[in-house]
Amino acid sequence: MDILTLIDDVIAREGGYSNHPADRGGPPNWGITQAVARDNGFVGDMRALPRATAVAIYRRIYWDQPGYAFVAEMAPSVAAELFDTAVNMGVGTATGFLQRALNALNRNQRDYPDLTLDRAIGARTLGALRAFRALRGKAGEAVLLKAIEAMQGERYIALAENRPANEAFLYGWLANRIG
Repeated sequence: MDILTLIDDVIAREGGYSNHPADRGGPPNWGITQAVARDNGFVGDMRALPRATAVAIYRRIYWDQPGYAFVAEMAPSVAAELFDTAVNMGVGTATGFLQRALNALNRNQRDYPDLTLDRAIGARTLGALRAFRALRGKAGEAVLLKAIEAMQGERYIALAENRPANEAFLYGWLANRIG
């Protein structure tokens, strides 16, 4: 699992600078919203956001800090999805999807105890993933990935239903972020 390849893929999907009036995060560049850039110390015009700054933000905020590299050691495709989902929906939401899916797939706690939905990767979440992966193997990883993507798709539709301006983004979210 190469995080730089995942970042390159996200940047290729997101493209360069845009300024859509319905984007609540402000004008993004390289997929980094103005709000995230400001939170990470960039104060210039978003059209001038260096690609290297975007790469550093992606790596730090959406890979290193949430601990997705630890997930990648056991379930690389799940880690890649968590990264992509975190970029688009936030780290807590992505990690929460993983925890909810692991809870739903633990056969009423026969395979491992339910997780507290704290939206953070920790020892218990990694332990549950390890137990799930040991029991279900590579095929289980694919099922876990489907569960995460199902929750992500439902959230996109809910975002569009609850804020009609988000309908401008729904087609692209579903086309580029699910499966």
